[in-house]
Amino acid sequence: MRTTPGNLRSWLRARPLVYDTILAVVLTTASLVWIASAGPGEGAGWLRSGVQRPADALNLILAAACTLPVALRRSRPFVLLVATCVPQAMLDTLGYDPGLSGFGALVLLYSVAVFRGLALSLVALVVSFASYLASTVAGVITPSWTDHVVVTTVLLLCWVCGRALRLRRAYLAELVQRADRLERAREADTRAARAEERSRIARELHDVVAHHVSVMTVQAAAARKMLDSKPDVARDALSAIEEMGRTAMAEMRSIVGVLRTDGPAERGPQPGMHDLPALVEQMREAGLRTRLSIEGERRGLPPGVDLAAYRLVQEALTNSLRHAGPAARAWVTVRHEPNELSIHVEDDGRGAAEESARIGGRGHGLVGIRERVALYGGVLRIGPRTGGGFEVRARFPLK
Repeated sequence: MRTTPGNLRSWLRARPLVYDTILAVVLTTASLVWIASAGPGEGAGWLRSGVQRPADALNLILAAACTLPVALRRSRPFVLLVATCVPQAMLDTLGYDPGLSGFGALVLLYSVAVFRGLALSLVALVVSFASYLASTVAGVITPSWTDHVVVTTVLLLCWVCGRALRLRRAYLAELVQRADRLERAREADTRAARAEERSRIARELHDVVAHHVSVMTVQAAAARKMLDSKPDVARDALSAIEEMGRTAMAEMRSIVGVLRTDGPAERGPQPGMHDLPALVEQMREAGLRTRLSIEGERRGLPPGVDLAAYRLVQEALTNSLRHAGPAARAWVTVRHEPNELSIHVEDDGRGAAEESARIGGRGHGLVGIRERVALYGGVLRIGPRTGGGFEVRARFPLK
């Protein structure tokens, strides 16, 4: 694999200890070379007064002690900054050439500002200023006002750059966390939308299939009983089954068409309250004596409420056809009010066992009714009817 400067930088960033060790070695080497190449002289050091002592082993050790701690600048930057003040003070006191030892203190100050909090970084800045002022007061160095300005500017620049980098990293980390939270929220919304869509499709499929199959089952039973004695009646029942099957297939095709992704769905108009007379007529043909009563002034309904009310009547009549018994009668009352649509479906079927089965059954019909009514803020009551039978009452607000 070919090594490029970009790959080398990425490799070093992934290994901060190696990067810091290289930085410390380079800085220490440069400082020692500086000290070894410089000869003794009067005031040779920057900010220094008096005669500079010739370099020896102690000079090199003290100078190295000021720069080698840079290798551990990420783990203990403040402790190392305070520790380097000791060899730095000894270099100044003994009159040795400090070389590049001051850069080690600057790197550690910068590291405290980057990797530690605001309070500790301010303390580190104060320690750096205190170390500089201690040397000035002791008379080891004799800076001018220009030197004071330069030193103050460099220390503040290192501290400000470190704090700026820390804030930038915190801002980027917050952006990443916010993006993660938004992604999780988007996934949760997507799952909720999918669950809601599956529930809606399940309600539609159940309402269509349960109603038509129930009617077809009753018609098929009647045709089987009348096949020998009354073939004409059986023939009419079979024709009704065929027509009901075609209607069920058409509605199923309309629902499934919504799920298609390879092209626009071929959708027909959804059934509504205007289709109640045809629904009641279907139930009559299936053997359930049904009467429809519409009260109040008819008005346009919201599409969702229109479909939900129709499905509610359809499911209630289907349950009556299944459970009320062969001699049962059913009544559908629809009342249009200014701010409300009321629906009352009842039958006079007999048998506590049948009523218990309708209430506690595990089918999806009653669950679908409750979901539809709750979706539009309606009120629903399902239970036995006074005097026998079963009833379903619902009110849909139209505000």
